[in-house]
Amino acid sequence: MEWMLLPYRRYAEFSGRSRRKEFWMFALFCFLVGLAIDIVFGNPAYERFGWHVSVATTLTGTGGVLRGLFNLASFVPAIAVATRRLHDIDRSGWWQLLMFIPLLGWIVLLVFYCLDSNSGPNRFGPDPKERGTADVFR
Repeated sequence: MEWMLLPYRRYAEFSGRSRRKEFWMFALFCFLVGLAIDIVFGNPAYERFGWHVSVATTLTGTGGVLRGLFNLASFVPAIAVATRRLHDIDRSGWWQLLMFIPLLGWIVLLVFYCLDSNSGPNRFGPDPKERGTADVFR
């Protein structure tokens, strides 16, 4: 649970490096919170396109406000942890602008986020794997 909440503790810290575990646990946390809000407050909506049936959840009232507030509170930490994750593979945070290129940019970013970190220090700071987790959670 500590790894999931670490980006909130490092709210707007764009310098330094973040391990894959921190990045992906934060992504999992955001997904699970969004799923919980959808389940509790969502109204299932079914749409039919020929033989294909699509299921979606519409959020209105309290659910929409809660989801919006959660997304707003998580926006800066998400950008910051993604920047630090890119720093861990010795890339600038500006590479996140690839998300505006449909499909190809998303695939490139997914590959970058999955790559193992560069061992040893790089231009963005020391290797987060070398220091213990006790230093990370202080």
